[in-house]
Amino acid sequence: MSQQSYQPSPLRKQREAARRQASRRSTTIALLSTFAVGAVVVLVVTGAKGFDLVRQSFFSWHYAVHSFPSVLSGIWLNLRVMLIAEFFVLIFGLLLALARTSKSPVLYPVRLFATFYTDIFRGLPLLLVLLLVGFGIPGLQISWIPNSAVTLGTVSLILTYSAYVAEVIRAGIEAVNPAQRMAARALGLSQSQTQRHVVLPQALRKVTPPLLNDLVSLQKDSGLISVLGAIDAIRAAGIETAQSFNFTPYLVAGAIFVALTIPLTRFTDWLTRKQDRARQQQGRW
Repeated sequence: MSQQSYQPSPLRKQREAARRQASRRSTTIALLSTFAVGAVVVLVVTGAKGFDLVRQSFFSWHYAVHSFPSVLSGIWLNLRVMLIAEFFVLIFGLLLALARTSKSPVLYPVRLFATFYTDIFRGLPLLLVLLLVGFGIPGLQISWIPNSAVTLGTVSLILTYSAYVAEVIRAGIEAVNPAQRMAARALGLSQSQTQRHVVLPQALRKVTPPLLNDLVSLQKDSGLISVLGAIDAIRAAGIETAQSFNFTPYLVAGAIFVALTIPLTRFTDWLTRKQDRARQQQGRW
């Protein structure tokens, strides 16, 4: 029977119609429940005694327009810090993951250092790392080490996020079926060739969504460099707030961060769903 002459059976038509009806019903219920919850939240917030004062202090259009250029100028610094930090985080994270998954007895000191490193920097809060690096390194008074707040803040982000990314990549490496390694070695590949051509491509493909989530977190945490004095979006908003005694600039900075984060978050969700569908199709065959 050719594909053009195919006609679905009445039972299949009935099932598809039932699915469409169930989908429409679910969408209608979701919209109604969302509207109801939103209406309740609006009534509770607008009915509060201090709502007028909060609206003037946090939702002033005048101060939002006035502070937007300086906050936008600061966000470019956050983006530069994020891009530079992400580049080195991926490199150091990969090296740490390879060190932790190495089996050679000769590399035991390297494996021990990688384990110690990840345990320390995953346990320390990022804000504490920023303070230790930002105020400790300048205290050493080493002439060839730059003491700018931007540089030290970027180094702090790299130190912390390398530990998290290393664990993500290590989990991906260990998730590769050992039979893949044995098959590669049976074909004559060396240990390093097996790791480079067989294990790592599969591992990185598995952990791409978690790595993108770390990138989203890094983008947000780049604003913490303001504690060292860097004039980023948050510090620029703080300066505007100190001059006007109005907190709207902080909301402007938050809105810009959210606007930058949402596209990457949606891309991560889309990539995760795509990989899930691919795995389901492979499982069917």
